[in-house]
Amino acid sequence: MSQATLHDLHRPLGSTGLLVSPLGLGTVKLGRDQGVKYPNGFQIPDDDEARMLLKLTRDLGINLIDTAPAYGRSEERLGPLLRGQRKDWVIVSKVGEEFADGVSHHDFSAAHTRLSVERSLQRLETDFIDLVLVHSDGNDMAILNDCEVYQTLAALKVEGKIRGFGFSGKTVDGGLKALEQGDCAMVTYNLNEQSEKPVIDYAAAHGKAILVKKALASGHVCLSPGVDPVRASFQLLFEHPGVASAIVGTINPLHLAHNVSTVAQVLRSN
Repeated sequence: MSQATLHDLHRPLGSTGLLVSPLGLGTVKLGRDQGVKYPNGFQIPDDDEARMLLKLTRDLGINLIDTAPAYGRSEERLGPLLRGQRKDWVIVSKVGEEFADGVSHHDFSAAHTRLSVERSLQRLETDFIDLVLVHSDGNDMAILNDCEVYQTLAALKVEGKIRGFGFSGKTVDGGLKALEQGDCAMVTYNLNEQSEKPVIDYAAAHGKAILVKKALASGHVCLSPGVDPVRASFQLLFEHPGVASAIVGTINPLHLAHNVSTVAQVLRSN
């Protein structure tokens, strides 16, 4: 049997005009192995392994790739690794969180937002980033109400340096407010955690985009015997018309292929 792919299952990312695969590749593990909440330890792949993983990702029909300045060396590695392939990828990056010496710190000022995006453009070796999300520290409403990050991203969109912007937050209020002016919210939604569902409902009603993080509960999901947790997770996600894509970070080619096969089965049976 031939390998299932997602090539014919791409879908709109809200009203951005972008078409994305229902599964995106998260790349924290390409750049950082400190302070990450996974059940098992891992080794950051070398360039050859990373290149093979990205080729497999593309061959499986995934065109969405998620990175961030807080993901260690992820952006600066992706630039050279994706050289000559810019048209094949929808790239999501972030602003607001920096990670150095094992510790995160946050800056949502206008100056830092602009500096961060310019730096991401250089690292990723591109003239534009498809989508930039605010990497919230959890104080969602304070960030949106009291900081200049959103206005700065709106200006960068007008300048053509980014195609869309949004918010990766932790609260329903933050997600709803972020979607009023922004293009996309990234929410946690999985078998264990569904409190941000109102944000997905709002997005579905208003033509906004939703990306899901922690779709597989960062590998922690447990169900009764005989139930495939990956399939159950993706079934929950894609039953909701507001979900555009789930970002899953993996450096294991077998996990990647299994995830793609499962998403393809779920979407074709819906």
